Amino acid sequence: MDKIQEIIRGIRKEFFAFRNGIVADKMRKAGDPHGMIMGCLLVDIQGIAAQTREAVGDAEQLAAIACELWNDTNSRECRLAAPMLYPAKLMNLELALQWSESVETVEIADNLCHKLLRHIDSSDTLFRQLISQEKPLVKYTGYRLLLNLMIIGKIQLNDSLRAVIEHEAAQTTQGPLKSLLTDILEE
Repeated sequence: MDKIQEIIRGIRKEFFAFRNGIVADKMRKAGDPHGMIMGCLLVDIQGIAAQTREAVGDAEQLAAIACELWNDTNSRECRLAAPMLYPAKLMNLELALQWSESVETVEIADNLCHKLLRHIDSSDTLFRQLISQEKPLVKYTGYRLLLNLMIIGKIQLNDSLRAVIEHEAAQTTQGPLKSLLTDILEE
């Protein structure tokens, strides 16, 4: 068995050890689209990711592991762990767009932006490309990234950006995007 697959198997065993059936059942009932939901808490997934980063060390290997995990769209925990493992310095705009365009839940989008995308060099370009798209979760991911960038001081809300956000808020009647746009305008 190749070393990356062995590491991924170990990560999956850790997810199993931290499984929480009550949380998993609630997520399924709430409509989470993943077929495999262990119900692991984010703090536990972060701990598993931190142990993996320390054990592996090599950035290229971590990127390969993260990509394998991200490609498992059936597993909530794999999708959450991938951005925690992928080295930001290796994430290029093309791959960041691919990952952003494949988010399937608000939870995945929030985690992707917070743990990885806000740290990449092309984050400013990325959020602008994402907010111009029509797919609601992709647009949400773009605005979520913008909020993250504002919080860490990488981007200031200027008049033209405020106008874009206000226009989007006027077009959006409800849901997570509406709430996020309100948060950005209040920030």
